[in-house]
Amino acid sequence: MNHIPEYTLNDGLKVPAIGFGTYSLKGEAGVQSIASALEAGYRLLDTAYNYENEATVGRAIKNSSITRDKLLITSKLPGRYHAYDKALVAIQESLYRADLDYYDLYLIHWPNPKQDKYVEAWQALIEARKRGYIRSIGVSNFLPEHNERLIQETGVAPSLNQIELHPFFDQANQRQQDAKHGIVNESWSPIGRGNDAVQDILKHEDILRIAETHRKTPTQIILRWHVQLGSIPIPKAGSLQHQQENIELFDFELSAEEMKILASFNRPDGRLWNQDPSEYEEF
Repeated sequence: MNHIPEYTLNDGLKVPAIGFGTYSLKGEAGVQSIASALEAGYRLLDTAYNYENEATVGRAIKNSSITRDKLLITSKLPGRYHAYDKALVAIQESLYRADLDYYDLYLIHWPNPKQDKYVEAWQALIEARKRGYIRSIGVSNFLPEHNERLIQETGVAPSLNQIELHPFFDQANQRQQDAKHGIVNESWSPIGRGNDAVQDILKHEDILRIAETHRKTPTQIILRWHVQLGSIPIPKAGSLQHQQENIELFDFELSAEEMKILASFNRPDGRLWNQDPSEYEEF
């Protein structure tokens, strides 16, 4: 297994440069998939209250020979619990579901700006960190203006912002604005959730040529692109073979020209699922 570099978040927590997404992994099959991911070398696991699989993640952790202090577990607060008191109870419930004493990272899943309660939710996360429920607090799908407001009204910057990021949507401005506050980015669905356009890019002659040059798969090339952008990819893969392939990203480097080729796929608004955080809401 390759040595996996780490990022130090703005609150001091160290996190690996790649994580494992658990969306849709449930039940015994989910436990087995997560167990094999741990075997493959992943130490950062990503779940959410709304994935309804925090217990699956917790069972995989309990079954693992890897000690809890070697793992970093992330979950996320749903929009229906943005109210301060509800948020604190939801975080406790997340812990009970996973049978964990604490989460390493806890994020607000979406800002839901029309409801205008995300600052209240952020204040709850700050309190939860004080109580020891969470080691590090962050956000997901927050635009620069949302993060600016959190910082202005609470004085606390998120440690991490999990965002939609893939070759069709490189989020250059978002990444630049987050970096000003020391906010590390994390890429959800870094290959694009199996969208048809993404399947096409995996077969694109330029990507195939780069993959052949480095003796890697097209998926590994795209994941390496994320790494070199400074964003933490959290790919999901059910089989041990793909899990191992996805984590083998740190024994090669894309050239500046190859990075430009990946950048050429970017679109002005390349969101694949019309989930614009200024409008989209999830409860």
